[in-house]
Amino acid sequence: MAPPAQSQRSPSPSQPSGKGEISDLKLQLRQHAGSRAPGADDAKRDLFKKVISYMTIGIDVSSLFGEMVMCSVTSDIVLKKMCYLYVGNYAKGNPDLALLTINFLQKDCKDEDPMIRGLALRSLCSLRVANLVEYLVGPLGSGLKDSNSYVRMVAAIGVLKLYHISASTCVDADFSAMLKNLMLNDPDAHVVANCLSSLQEIWSSESSTSEEASREREALLSKPVIYYFLNRIKEFSEWAQCLVLELVAKYVPSDNSEIFDIMNLLEDRLQHANGAVVLATIKVFMQLTLSMTDVHQQVYERIKAPLLTLVSSGSQEQSYAVLSHLHLLVMRAPMLFSSDYKHFYCQYNEPSYVKKLKLEMLTAVANESNTYEIVTELCEYAANVDIPIARESIRAVGKIALQQYDVNAIVDRLLQFLEMEKDYVTAETLVLVKDLLRKYPQWSHDCIAVVGNISSKNVQEPKAKAALIWMLGEYSQEMNDAPYVLESLIENWDDEHSAEVRLHLLTAVLKCFLKRPPETKKALGAALAAGLADFHQDVHDRALFYYRLLQYNVSVAERVVNPPKQAVSVFADTQSSEVKDRIFDEFNSLSVVYQKPSYMFTDKEHRGPFEFSDELGSLSIGADSADNVVPAHRVEANDKDLLLSTSEKEESRGATNNGSAYDAPLYNGTSMPTGAPQMQSELAISNPMMPSHSPSSSLAIDDLLGLGLQLAPVSPPPPPSLKLNAKAVLDPSTFQQKWRQLPISSSQDYSMSPQGVAALTTPQAFLRHMQGHSIHCIASGGQAPNFKFFFFAQKADELSIFLVECIINTSSAKAQIKIKADDQSMSQTFLTSFQSALSKFGTA
Repeated sequence: MAPPAQSQRSPSPSQPSGKGEISDLKLQLRQHAGSRAPGADDAKRDLFKKVISYMTIGIDVSSLFGEMVMCSVTSDIVLKKMCYLYVGNYAKGNPDLALLTINFLQKDCKDEDPMIRGLALRSLCSLRVANLVEYLVGPLGSGLKDSNSYVRMVAAIGVLKLYHISASTCVDADFSAMLKNLMLNDPDAHVVANCLSSLQEIWSSESSTSEEASREREALLSKPVIYYFLNRIKEFSEWAQCLVLELVAKYVPSDNSEIFDIMNLLEDRLQHANGAVVLATIKVFMQLTLSMTDVHQQVYERIKAPLLTLVSSGSQEQSYAVLSHLHLLVMRAPMLFSSDYKHFYCQYNEPSYVKKLKLEMLTAVANESNTYEIVTELCEYAANVDIPIARESIRAVGKIALQQYDVNAIVDRLLQFLEMEKDYVTAETLVLVKDLLRKYPQWSHDCIAVVGNISSKNVQEPKAKAALIWMLGEYSQEMNDAPYVLESLIENWDDEHSAEVRLHLLTAVLKCFLKRPPETKKALGAALAAGLADFHQDVHDRALFYYRLLQYNVSVAERVVNPPKQAVSVFADTQSSEVKDRIFDEFNSLSVVYQKPSYMFTDKEHRGPFEFSDELGSLSIGADSADNVVPAHRVEANDKDLLLSTSEKEESRGATNNGSAYDAPLYNGTSMPTGAPQMQSELAISNPMMPSHSPSSSLAIDDLLGLGLQLAPVSPPPPPSLKLNAKAVLDPSTFQQKWRQLPISSSQDYSMSPQGVAALTTPQAFLRHMQGHSIHCIASGGQAPNFKFFFFAQKADELSIFLVECIINTSSAKAQIKIKADDQSMSQTFLTSFQSALSKFGTA
């Protein structure tokens, strides 16, 4: 039989064809090491290029370290650069090999060519090997005194690198004094800028422990130093200008004349082509004039033109950064930008994130003089093919209507949206119409006439459906078919997954019942029964509250549920003024782009309850459970079930009742479900301050609502026993696979005891406790006050597995428990066992 034909495809020139190629490279490098023959440098270049290409694609070529160092003895600067790149890449991971580079790097630091001296010094400082810092002090001292500005510039940054490797060595060598001298006296602006950057970082770190560093840091903000930098600002590069302007923004002038001197000196920086320089200058202007109201307003007028010019020039990303700062200014002083509203019109080729910001600014600058033009423009966007932008434009129209006095034309435009027969347009408009009716009740006749023609079957989004239900309840007297629409919605109660809609439905039906009792009696009974049986605790509690309220006194219920309402004058802002001021103080930073203060995305406690850092690790295993648990692996980024975030609660309409003791009273005369005695006793509890009611009065309201309550107690069946396997084992990959596939069978919030919360200072004690109850931890993480755990357990007599996600907040003493199980019929029993183990934590 003939051998299979070999592939004719040649190997990629950037990848080795086999293991022997690295050996061939080593042999060739040795042959050319020290060679001064003609063409030797060209051959070395080819070999160096191969080595660097392999290194770039992740192939380990550290075995060539010695040969690369030997070949570095050359005057060819290109070879030097490639060799320095190679050495810097492998030195940190191979500190022993890094010793080989010290001699030739120190020798190159004394080379006649200043470019080689600078490159060698930069590479020497980039080794970042702690036991080699003694070799850096001498070359750095010489570099700071070098006659060439490039070498001094590299040395200034090299001092900062040395500080991060060994702060004590840097301080003992008194490099800070040398940097300060260079900063104030060096003729080269690049050297001055690097010295300033290094000194700011060193003194900031040292100021907490050294009084001298604290004084020097304050001296940077003295008048002579600030004026020295300002007088030389045109010599600096764009990056250095931003560094100087950031320093000037922290300076406090002694009087107003000094403020005007600085502003006149920086006036031409507003026309700079670089957006970063312009934004840094604007920050200086605004910070200097905060205490001068009139001048501060003039500053706004002055900076409008440069900002609007920057928005319309450059890349989309740069435009967005500038637009974010403009957005901040518009929100602070919308009247000053009201005449420039056309600059905020959206262009067809702009990305969505730019359009969204512009829509917010159009909403802010709208006033009596420009509202018609702005609303007309926004209405055009409602038909945009970009659905999120169409939604935002409709919301913008609604916001303008809520902040204006004459809303006739705007309301007509909104009602016209309802005739567009687009689901998302209808949904957004319904939400806005509800808010408009809350502020302008006088428009109810016109709005209800249009809303009444909308079929509830065509509204699927929860917020829109909730708004429609609110209007059906609030204006049920004006809408002839309101009781029947509500009744049809109640019939589909089990198909409604949104708790918000179910809550609105309960309230709307009760309002309608109080206005039109005969038509709504049956619907109210069905709604209360479904609400009491609902798995969601809020829905269940509201239904129980309404039931007891009606049982007590219908007149009181009407005063509570449907009192006379005043028009809403002001809607709450989503962001506090304190947060806005904090963002303004951090002008020209990422805070403005993110629209949140820096501490919210830099401090660990504000990154979100379960965002993990490298130090913490993505998941960790309890030390004492290592015998029974395979070490956890990093969770895949696309596995949303295992990502440790709690911002979106998963709703699961399972068969369980969320651990509630209540079941629904039936209204069709059928037998009571399990748990009826608990419900009956709960319904029988009355406030001692209320007058007592006889059983006949209770049955009267039950009959009115058509609930058909039965009084015969039924004993609940005893819960099945559950024994767990104390030596269960489950690998993380199987856990993740099961977690993705299985539905949530039980979900409940559990209140922990104060002793349990106090004992949860570290997760390890909690993991040992749970393991003592045969519930094993597969992964854990988080930090106070939020901890997250994944557990598993196995039935002792079979292979059925229970998976648990437990999120504990020690501040609120609450534990959110979600359970998934192979045998869902046993999930409630396991939940009881899990809660029992949880309740005993900290009590022993």
